[in-house]
Amino acid sequence: MAEHSGFEVGKSAPMDYREHQKTYLGFLWLVKYGTAGIIAILIGMLMGLIVGAGVIMSVLSVIITMVVLHFAVLKGDEVTMKH
Repeated sequence: MAEHSGFEVGKSAPMDYREHQKTYLGFLWLVKYGTAGIIAILIGMLMGLIVGAGVIMSVLSVIITMVVLHFAVLKGDEVTMKH
């Protein structure tokens, strides 16, 4: 069985660079917005648990933080696309 693996060294399939680029951009999107979401949740927890602002103010701070971070990520994308 080990002698007939069906794999020849040097005869691999060509790289699909378009799919590779699509996967990489998806990963970058997930990292950017995942980090922004975690920061927003932590700020909401800070407002609700430590500052004592209440549930409504905590939820509002999460929403406001997500909007601000969304525009920050978009601005960062504009800067990186210029290079």
